Amino acid sequence: MTYTFKRGIHIEEHKNTEHAKIVRLPDPATVSIPLSQHIGAPCKPLVKVGDSVKVGQKIGDVESGLGCPVHSSVSGKVKAILPILTFSGAYVEHVIIESDGEHTISEDVKPWDKPLEETTPEEIISIIREAGISGMGGAGFPTYAKISSAIGRVDTMIINCAECEPYITANHRLLVEYPESVVGGAAIIRRALGLDSCVISIEDNKPDAIEILTKYTENDSAVEVLRLKTKYPQGDERQLIYAVTRKELPSGKLPADVGCVVFNAETVAAVWRAFTYGLPLTARIVTVDGDCVTSPGNLHVPIGASFRDCIEFCGSLKAEPRILISGGPMMGGTQWNPDAPVTKGVSAILVLSADMVVDPVADRSCIRCGRCVSVCPMRLMPNYMAAFSRRGLYERAAEFGVRSCVECGCCSFVCPSGVQIVQGIRLAKAKLAQKKV
Repeated sequence: MTYTFKRGIHIEEHKNTEHAKIVRLPDPATVSIPLSQHIGAPCKPLVKVGDSVKVGQKIGDVESGLGCPVHSSVSGKVKAILPILTFSGAYVEHVIIESDGEHTISEDVKPWDKPLEETTPEEIISIIREAGISGMGGAGFPTYAKISSAIGRVDTMIINCAECEPYITANHRLLVEYPESVVGGAAIIRRALGLDSCVISIEDNKPDAIEILTKYTENDSAVEVLRLKTKYPQGDERQLIYAVTRKELPSGKLPADVGCVVFNAETVAAVWRAFTYGLPLTARIVTVDGDCVTSPGNLHVPIGASFRDCIEFCGSLKAEPRILISGGPMMGGTQWNPDAPVTKGVSAILVLSADMVVDPVADRSCIRCGRCVSVCPMRLMPNYMAAFSRRGLYERAAEFGVRSCVECGCCSFVCPSGVQIVQGIRLAKAKLAQKKV
């Protein structure tokens, strides 16, 4: 049996790197580590220019409130601490570290020395926070806070291995090569939540991952591997919850409000590494692909390494690039600076030529065909929301549920007129946030 959600779209997958084994990117000469890679307050630096640092050493932390510490991904010397303009348009303070090439591990990096069954939920939450783990599927919500808020409220834990965006295969390779990290991390989080079981959900375009996880867990009654029908945007937690449980998440509510909690596969693996080896989140798997990349692949990248470092490791470029994308082509963001750093939430780097890009055309008109409405997984009316936004009627867009839009891009993808629907919706959301309407 396969599980899925209502509506959505089927798009060309471009999973070119599904058989490309994960390769470690050597420590670059310099890393630039942002002090804000998560939802919540930015970190304050704990180091100063001239300090020597080691791998796993905490270099920034949040004084109070929601946030995640950041750690050095290399050993070396702090060369600068300065604000840098990011592709989101905001200035974020970065710690610039010159690597000594030794990759010396900090003395603070120590595996947890108590059996899991003797470890309390409070200890688990503390370890996850100190490891700086935030959602690695792109949202960046601190994992310790998600667990804390779900304790006593959930009965279903879902590990999200859908990876429905085209090109990206980072989670796929993680499942195939390191299934023990995903299953082990899930067991740790289950212990914190007081749950007896969990679901690992994988789209059926990854048959090798399904086979490996099924075999790995065949004697583990606490883990169920579910086969999902391949469809976009199945990785959105609202759609995933419906596919697995048939529960609908009301607008403005969190998964815990319907008894569910969802974790990305790599987030769970990071939890396992923090317990097993004491390693904080200092690196992640990144798919590097696109028709401009000479040798696409999956890299294990130190946080703070640049996009340029990753692309050059993959043989540099074989064609003139038209666009550089951080993340997937549907929900990722256009990155204008190839020297920007890989952060905890960057799952892919895509370099596409003009042949793969459809440039927007100004002043395209809606022909009222209704295709955007027919594919919207949130069952909204994107045509109206975008039209109201273009006319500055943001409150009217709000009445049509613009805040419930997950910005998956299905509407823009199927629009025969090429109307930039998602851009209009994003503008409406931003204007409403400014007005606090």
